[in-house]
Amino acid sequence: MKKLKRWLPIYLIAVVVWLAGCSAISEDKSAKMNEGSMDSAKSGSSEKSSISADKKDMANKTTGFEKLEVTNKMVIYQADLQLRVKKFNQTVQNLEEKALKFGGYIAESNVTKEGKEQVSGRITIRIPQKHFQEFLHDAEGQAAEVLQRNITGQDVTEEYVDLDSRLKSKRVVEERLLSFMKGAAKTEDLLKISADLAAVQEEIETIEGKMKFLENQTALSTVTITLYENKVVVPNIDKDKLNTWEKTKKQFMKSTNLLLSGLSGLVVFLIGNLPILLILVIISILSFLFYKKRKAQNRQD
Repeated sequence: MKKLKRWLPIYLIAVVVWLAGCSAISEDKSAKMNEGSMDSAKSGSSEKSSISADKKDMANKTTGFEKLEVTNKMVIYQADLQLRVKKFNQTVQNLEEKALKFGGYIAESNVTKEGKEQVSGRITIRIPQKHFQEFLHDAEGQAAEVLQRNITGQDVTEEYVDLDSRLKSKRVVEERLLSFMKGAAKTEDLLKISADLAAVQEEIETIEGKMKFLENQTALSTVTITLYENKVVVPNIDKDKLNTWEKTKKQFMKSTNLLLSGLSGLVVFLIGNLPILLILVIISILSFLFYKKRKAQNRQD
């Protein structure tokens, strides 16, 4: 019991020292873990910031690439007019002069005549869009009556912007394929790249054709004008029906020809049938003589 009392303080001191050492080790480990977590957090945040920055740059590039500023609306205007005019030829000439004055041109023109009472025609004119309304007012001013007026407008701005964006993307693909073709070493690769490049260039030509068509249609408006002219026909004096002297000579010649034709037929009949006529004459004379002789005998009796 005395020995246990002696060693008890020593055991207590040893336990305290051991607990102190364990606590120091755990603090070192926790400190190291905290430092590691801080480092990983810093590295992760830096990586995330760099990734987000790259994404922002890419987004800015793509948005700047896809957006196209269009200052004016692209609208295709078409007009259809039906006019009744007093002088058809003069009106057509005036419309042609106005078209040339405004920088337009005649796309189509045709004229139809229905007897002498009605003349109609259709003329199609391409006019710069800035003079579209002015030309319509001038055309209507030359009409005696406006029978029909129809104006349509088609907004193709969105379609044009979409085509432009597609064209730019295809241009980028074309440049990449050209760069790949320069660096290609195998024939198989060259053939594959050439086929892809041809397809892309064909799409580029198609898009450019559509864009040029839209530019032409929006730059020049189409005006179709149908003109009608009704004429009052006054019958003229027929000089042929009033030429009495000519008619008299014509009738005289007809009667003379008829008489000569009859005489000619008679002569032909007499001479052509002379043998038969002689026989008939002889028979007639003999019959007459016989009849006269019998008559004389009857009187004597």
